Amino acid sequence: MVAHPVWEESAPRLLHGIALYQREHTPWEVHWDNLGQSLSDANWFKRQPWDGVISRHTNALQVEACRRLGIPLVDVNNADALAGVPNIVLDNFAVGQLGGEHFIDRGFRDFAFCGFGNEAWSCERRDGFRDAISTFGRSSTVFDRDYPGTYTGGCTPQWQAEEIDHIARWLLTLPKPVGIMCCNDFRALQVLHAARHASLRVPEDIAVLGANDDEARCELANPPLSSVATNHLRSGYLAAEALDRLMQQRPLDGLSLVVEPIEVIARQSTDLLAVADRKVATAARFIRQKACEGLTVDEVCRHAGIARTQLEEKFRKYFGRSPNSEIRRVQLMRIRQLLQETDLPLDAISELTGFKHPEYLIVFFKRATGESPGRFRRKMRFQARLAEPVSCTPRSSAPSAISSPASSSASRSAPASSARP
Repeated sequence: MVAHPVWEESAPRLLHGIALYQREHTPWEVHWDNLGQSLSDANWFKRQPWDGVISRHTNALQVEACRRLGIPLVDVNNADALAGVPNIVLDNFAVGQLGGEHFIDRGFRDFAFCGFGNEAWSCERRDGFRDAISTFGRSSTVFDRDYPGTYTGGCTPQWQAEEIDHIARWLLTLPKPVGIMCCNDFRALQVLHAARHASLRVPEDIAVLGANDDEARCELANPPLSSVATNHLRSGYLAAEALDRLMQQRPLDGLSLVVEPIEVIARQSTDLLAVADRKVATAARFIRQKACEGLTVDEVCRHAGIARTQLEEKFRKYFGRSPNSEIRRVQLMRIRQLLQETDLPLDAISELTGFKHPEYLIVFFKRATGESPGRFRRKMRFQARLAEPVSCTPRSSAPSAISSPASSSASRSAPASSARP
């Protein structure tokens, strides 16, 4: 059974990850608890002989029911871990850090975070964001209000209108330009609506970044929304793997697995270089255009018409790093892109990114990332394979339940169950 509201941003990728595991192993018969009935009905689990449960909005009632009936349960919630229940969680602190670094890379000096103060995962993302910008001696303004809940019926049009009004008034108090990270894409869309109500330009006045990279929401946003890509595909795959081991009475290596976010997917909502100094902005744009052509810092200085000592000083002021470090950062981003999106050999990638020999690139990449180009490429290929469309033809008629946002369980039968991460 899958208990996961389809409207949540994590749903499609989490379920694809579960489906991929099935495709590679023994398929389950899956029931989808989209309405979260298993969260409130203590007798719900007695209606079928479930073999296992993957639960999204896991609560004490589910845990006790599964314990009493001997049903294996795996939790993919981002709240506090439940005693004795294996838990697959996103590294929400790292999600926030990626957001902070994204705005630092664009030269922002003022920062803000908009989230839900009653949601632990949102607070973790907020703390990661603030940690990233504090590394550069900066602080942020925080707008946290409570989220009414997925199944409570509180997320009404009236609540939406009131939130947008509160956010609009908050936006008007912020210095401009400001980089605003939101706890998820749902919250970011509210900020975009509020910006229009307040007659603020995006990204010129406020640059807006979401999280979860729900592609439909991000591409339909006006302007298209930048977002931190979380790895719900891997979460779903690992949850299915853990449940399978439990159903086979095989031990798990641990009760908690942490899944790292992938990267920031940049779109128009943060497409701004927020640097007031014209020469520094010219230098930064030139580096982004020419870094992979063997660019040197002296060439950057000549193009921008600025002395090297001045450029070094101002780059550290605006970006927290040297011009040479910025050249290397742009090269690294391009190497990662080519490894992930092409089959080019390392000698070709070296030539395209400004390295005379592939050996130099390998040393640089490993020093910067802690892994070899080959290992990085294999890892990205695996994640891309998770994203492939899944078509499962069951080889077994046994029921399986998977509960994602609410709960999922599997019988070779299992049950499974918003502004959620």
